Amino acid sequence: MRVIIIADYAIAEGGAPQVAIASALGLASLGHDVVYIHGIGREGDASLDAHPKITRVALGGKDIWSKSPLAAARDGIWNSEPLAELEKLLAQYAGPDAVAHVHQWTKYFSPSLFSAIRKSGLPLVVSLHDYFLVCPTGLMYRFDKREPCGLAPLSRQCLTAPCDPRSSLHKAVRVMRALAANRAMRDFRYSAIHVSEIGRKTIGHLLSREARQFVLENPIECVDQGLRTTGQDLKIVYCGRLTEEKGADLVARAALAAQLPSLFIGEGPLREKILEIDPTAEITGWLERAAVRGRIARDALAVAAPSRWPETGPMVIAEAMSCGAPVIVSTRAGAAGRVEHGVNGYVVAPRVEELADHMRKLKDKKTAAEIGANAYASFWQSPPSPQAHAKALVEIYRRTIS
Repeated sequence: MRVIIIADYAIAEGGAPQVAIASALGLASLGHDVVYIHGIGREGDASLDAHPKITRVALGGKDIWSKSPLAAARDGIWNSEPLAELEKLLAQYAGPDAVAHVHQWTKYFSPSLFSAIRKSGLPLVVSLHDYFLVCPTGLMYRFDKREPCGLAPLSRQCLTAPCDPRSSLHKAVRVMRALAANRAMRDFRYSAIHVSEIGRKTIGHLLSREARQFVLENPIECVDQGLRTTGQDLKIVYCGRLTEEKGADLVARAALAAQLPSLFIGEGPLREKILEIDPTAEITGWLERAAVRGRIARDALAVAAPSRWPETGPMVIAEAMSCGAPVIVSTRAGAAGRVEHGVNGYVVAPRVEELADHMRKLKDKKTAAEIGANAYASFWQSPPSPQAHAKALVEIYRRTIS
């Protein structure tokens, strides 16, 4: 089988390309030919170039949102720049046992990507790491109300809602992009992969009737190094972009209320607000994956992911459980599906009081050790390895092709 993976990036700058890279390696390890096409830049993860079953193709473009406002708006709605080359590549690699798998398309490709795939005749699989296929902002979240959005995407109420985190003009561009995506996907029979049950519940009913839907958890590439050995002065750890919808500020407030130190691994617009809430909070910026796991294994009293939006992941929760770190997850996060409340972690509403209460419970060393050991055992009972993920993907591809 030949799998044509398409993503904006070939470096792990976020969750979607991280999954795309891991799935490419998993598929190649099973003996399948993988063509990895990425739009932005020429550089790619070294592991892609090292594998003999993977062909990486770089289009060398730029993030469309780094261009002038007018060019960004134009290319965000319909980027015609890569179309000719992309159509040529898809025609070159198409075949009776070939399938196109899209992981990310909003930073470079735009809805024009789906038009090119339709023209190629390739069966299509789309991983829904976000909600851009139906929602203009991609989050199904109201920034103006600080709550999940219950409006029908592209309805009159949706079009007039001041929900975009940037501006009404930015929302207008995103609305036009969503309309373009609707047109490109109309009557297109494809397979949609939700990366969590929460993702399926959030937008499954909004996808077209032609879409065959699956739920498949993201792969986690980690090695069982045994139950962790912690250091001193353990902290509440948050890992990811420092944004409102991910609840980074909630972690700072709750840790402060629980009289616990906090560690933020990542970067984002809430950096200054977090330090204003708690000047003693440690913010490392972005770290390499190995360094992230090292800090969690050594320094985390718990890893908290109090998402305000119906987050499809986050992957850091599974990574934390893999070493035996307790986790505190939002009821709105897809990662909650791995957590049995009070047994191997806590599932709580994204509110300061509830977060702080459960952080205090982990001050008891016996409770923290028991929760951590259960988290470790439950993760390794059925680890979502890249190889297991790839086997599940192959079955989805076969069903899609047939």
